[in-house]
Amino acid sequence: MNRSIAASMNQSPSREIPPWSQPFWRPARGKASVLFYLVVIHVLAITGLVLFPLPSMPVFGVALLLAALGGLGTTVGYHRMLAHRTLKINKSIEHMLIFWAVFNGSGHPASWVAYHRHHHSRTDTPEDVSSPKHGGFWWAHLRWLYQSAPAEPQKWCPELNRGAYKAWRFAEVPVVLLSLFCGLAFGWPGFFWIGAIRLVYSLHMQCFVNSLTHLGHTGEGDSSRNVWWLGPLQLTAWGENWHRNHHSLVSSARLGRYWWQVDIGWYFILMLEAFGLASNVKRARAE
Repeated sequence: MNRSIAASMNQSPSREIPPWSQPFWRPARGKASVLFYLVVIHVLAITGLVLFPLPSMPVFGVALLLAALGGLGTTVGYHRMLAHRTLKINKSIEHMLIFWAVFNGSGHPASWVAYHRHHHSRTDTPEDVSSPKHGGFWWAHLRWLYQSAPAEPQKWCPELNRGAYKAWRFAEVPVVLLSLFCGLAFGWPGFFWIGAIRLVYSLHMQCFVNSLTHLGHTGEGDSSRNVWWLGPLQLTAWGENWHRNHHSLVSSARLGRYWWQVDIGWYFILMLEAFGLASNVKRARAE
């Protein structure tokens, strides 16, 4: 009897439970701090909106400026330059963009790039770290941040796991704390609006690229799509909304393929190139 049971157990293949089938409140091993951060900034943002629903113009202006700088850091610095190597940027400007991306809550460069390259290598398969096709909207939008298995930088982006790039791993927490508390210089309204409210807004505008722009066709293959109305909400990350363009030609620094597809990141790259601060810029054929 016991041998029979043991034999049948050995013949039954063990199936790993998909991470999106876990309870939404349970973080993956080593990611409890990510969930803690997400909860804290959302609680603070809601509190700030209740206490100070209408900020002063200086407070709102600073929050908008910092969100815009963070958007440029993420779309140009992390996405187009580091993840896809579609251009080279002067080192001082490069690390300035990295600083604003970290300040924006996008994580240190090796982490962001590792997840993104993993996503492109497994797009919309069960192994894709952030696909809504299998995990649903909220998995792709937010849950994968704290429930997916870590993407190993040494495997996906070893060039970012050493030297000055690796230093950003240790600088991440101090920079995020600075980002969260710097608004205190403007009093309590500044603390909430320049800190948590800005961080929550920037977070969701970036997360929509994983969720909303991957809600295309439900058949086999890549489900990425362009979402025109998302662009203005993304501020200087306007261009990331042309996500189908990007997936169809990942080697291009230009995400807006047609003249009417506004791409702020691309205009910024052209400005850097004009001043000799960017080179080796890879272009899509203009339509």
